[in-house]
Amino acid sequence: MNNKSYTYKKRRPNTNSKRNKPARAAIDVNQYINEGKAQATPEAYVNQYTFADFGLDNSLEALIAEKGYKNPSEVQDKAIKPIMEGRDLIGIAGTGTGKTAAFLIPIIQMLLENRQENLALVIAPTRELANQIQDEFKSLTHRLRLYSTCLIGGTSVGESIRNLKRQNHLIIGTPGRLQDMANQKALDYSKFNILVLDEFDRMLDMGFSKEVEKINQQMTNKEQSLLFSATLDPSQKNLVNKIVRNPVTVQSEHSTHTSDAIDQKVIQSNGKDKFTLVKDLLSEPGNNKTILFCETKRHADRMVKKLLRDEFSADAIHGNKTQRQREKALNRFKTGRINVLVATDVVARGIDVENVELVINYQAPMNYADYIHRIGRTGRAGKVGRAVTLID
Repeated sequence: MNNKSYTYKKRRPNTNSKRNKPARAAIDVNQYINEGKAQATPEAYVNQYTFADFGLDNSLEALIAEKGYKNPSEVQDKAIKPIMEGRDLIGIAGTGTGKTAAFLIPIIQMLLENRQENLALVIAPTRELANQIQDEFKSLTHRLRLYSTCLIGGTSVGESIRNLKRQNHLIIGTPGRLQDMANQKALDYSKFNILVLDEFDRMLDMGFSKEVEKINQQMTNKEQSLLFSATLDPSQKNLVNKIVRNPVTVQSEHSTHTSDAIDQKVIQSNGKDKFTLVKDLLSEPGNNKTILFCETKRHADRMVKKLLRDEFSADAIHGNKTQRQREKALNRFKTGRINVLVATDVVARGIDVENVELVINYQAPMNYADYIHRIGRTGRAGKVGRAVTLID
C-alpha cells in the first residue's frame, strides 16, 4: 500500500449481539496511571523544516505567525512538503498534534497559487470537528478572500443549499449532510480535486464506510487523497487501498501514547458510590474546568441532573442534542459559565477547549485509543493536566 511499513491494530470480535455493541477490550488499568510524572515540557521534537522552508506565500506565512505557530509540529513538519508535492498521504496523528493545519496550510497555499473553486472536500465524522476545521481555515485565510462552507447535520438544509451557490474554495462536512446535498443536486463531487478524510478511524467506527466509498467513487476528477487518523485497523485496510495511491505515510511518534503533560491515575470505587467520588474530585481546588466522560447519552443526561441538584454548574453534549444545544453547551463551557461538561465520546475528537484542568472517565473507555482521545482534552499548549479513571 505504501513504501513505509505500518502495523494495523487488531480489533476484538463483537461478542455482544444483544445490543450489537463492540465488545469491551481487556484493558490493563496500569496504562491509565502516570501519577506524579507529568511534565509541562515533554521532550521536544527536532524539526527538519521551518515554515519559511516550505516556500509559502508571505501573507499565509504572516497569518501562521499571527496564530502563534513558531515552528511546525511533528505531523506538520512531515506532511506539508509531500502534500504540496501532490502526493497522497496517510497521517497517523493523535489529538492536539496540529494535524488540521498540516493539511490546511498546503491546501491554502495551492489556492493562493490558483484560486480554483471547490478545490478540496474535507470530510469529518462529527459536527464539532467540522466546525473546528472551518474555524481553523478562516483564521488561516483572514483577509485572503478565500471562502469555505461547512455542511453539518442539525442546521438548515435551505441555508446549506444557499451557501453552496456562492463562491467556495473549500467544502467541509459530515458524511450525512454531504450526501443529502449531493442527492439534492446541490453538490457535485466531480468538481473537487482533493479529498481529505479527517479522523478516518472514527468515521468508520461510526458506520460511514459506505458513504465514504460512494463519495470517493463520485470524485471522478480527484488528483489527491489525504487521510488523517489516530489508528488504523485491519477492517479499514481495504477501503484505504481504494482511496489512496502510493501514499506517503507519516506518523507523529507520540500519537499513540498518552501525553507526558497529563497526570493520570485510577481510582477504585471499592463499593463507594462513584458519583460521590466525582463530587469529591470536582470539589478539589483548581478543577475549574472539567470534562466528565460517560458511556451513554442517557447516562450523561442523568449525570447532569444529579450535578445540578448538588449545585454544580454543568451541561451535557452528545448525539441526541440538537446542533444549537451542542453549540450552546460548548460555548458555555469555553466561556466559564459552566465548569463541568458531561460528554459521550462525540467530543473526544474535534473539540479544542483551552485550559481544561481535569478529565474524568466515569467508565473506562472501550479501548486505549479512545482513552488517548478523551484525556487529550487536557494537558494542552505546554500545560500540565489531570485525568482520573474510575473503575469498579
